[in-house]
Amino acid sequence: MTTEADISDGQGRGETLPVFRAVDLRKIYEVGETQVHALRGVDLEIGRGEVLVLLGPSGSGKSTLLNIVGALDRPTSGQLWHEDTELTGLSDRALTRFRRAHVGFIFQFYNLIPSLTAEENVRLVTDIADDPLPAEEALEMVGLGHRRGHFPAQLSGGEQQRVAVARAIAKRPRVLFCDEPTGALDSSTGIKVLETLAKANEEFGATLIIITHNAGIAAMADRVFNFLDGRIASIDVNSERRPPSEISW
Repeated sequence: MTTEADISDGQGRGETLPVFRAVDLRKIYEVGETQVHALRGVDLEIGRGEVLVLLGPSGSGKSTLLNIVGALDRPTSGQLWHEDTELTGLSDRALTRFRRAHVGFIFQFYNLIPSLTAEENVRLVTDIADDPLPAEEALEMVGLGHRRGHFPAQLSGGEQQRVAVARAIAKRPRVLFCDEPTGALDSSTGIKVLETLAKANEEFGATLIIITHNAGIAAMADRVFNFLDGRIASIDVNSERRPPSEISW
């Protein structure tokens, strides 16, 4: 039986298991006297190095699932495993250790600290990660090495998002959770962000889980989960992944 102290570094038998496996995940929010069923029994497996896109209308359960799988929230019921570790059985402290060791997050609104430079924002992660990329190298990966001394207010929206991507990939995460990472960007800047995510997938083997309203992004995925009313309504499997440069925005 796996305990909190046994959170894997990825070596050993975990390598042959799905990165995540969920059984009957449900999430109910209490809003006054009303119950909101955000997830209504989700079962899934996510493979190592897979690129997964989640599509569906607002309120269909995509972000709720992302938050639960990323250990930012807990399900009301059901079970969730990361390899051979049952996340739904861990304490809050152990879940924090899991997030720090294994995952990176990218959101639509960059969450940069205004008083820190681009490089200092990235170092927030590299200072606590076990085997990080140097902050300057992560910024070079997103094409912003020359802007590392600039503050967020001196950067465009697209540049700020690329700093956020650099911060996420600098810890060499095994999984990248991306919630509308191009939602506030124009098409050319959005493609640059997606190219960086694809590079993290190819070079680090990072599993990508991307929420988007842009159906065109589905072309870069291995599989597409279509959400409706708190469930995975259907799953599309792409015969091949298209590079971001070929995506129709």
